Amino acid sequence: MERLTADEQLTLKTGAFGAVFLVSNAVPGMLAMVRESIAASGALGDASGVVKEALTTGPLPQLPRDSALEIEATVLPALGRAVEILRAKSPGDVQAYRSVVLAAADRVAQAHRGIAPAEAAVIDRIRQALAEPA
Repeated sequence: MERLTADEQLTLKTGAFGAVFLVSNAVPGMLAMVRESIAASGALGDASGVVKEALTTGPLPQLPRDSALEIEATVLPALGRAVEILRAKSPGDVQAYRSVVLAAADRVAQAHRGIAPAEAAVIDRIRQALAEPA
């Protein structure tokens, strides 16, 4: 296993935190946001090894704030790039990263009145971004 650079760690963090942000914003609401934040932190806190190090060290990612499409255009490629980085440097952590990101997204969606159709659609796009290339 090779150590991840600071930029690579930021890519993993951008993908993971951005995925949570996308799901949370699929159905906006202040009370929902609080519950979803707590749910996400629990799931992301379950990470271990290289994934945990990447998610808990360094700066927070800077996501665009203008539109959901802009955020998605940043986050989904970051998820795919994160998988590529891990496949190259720490192959044993690829599945751990996928699992943590999808668990966090699912917990966020479940945190307030179950998974809404808009949240399910976002989770499907996250799952696709994390998939192995064809």
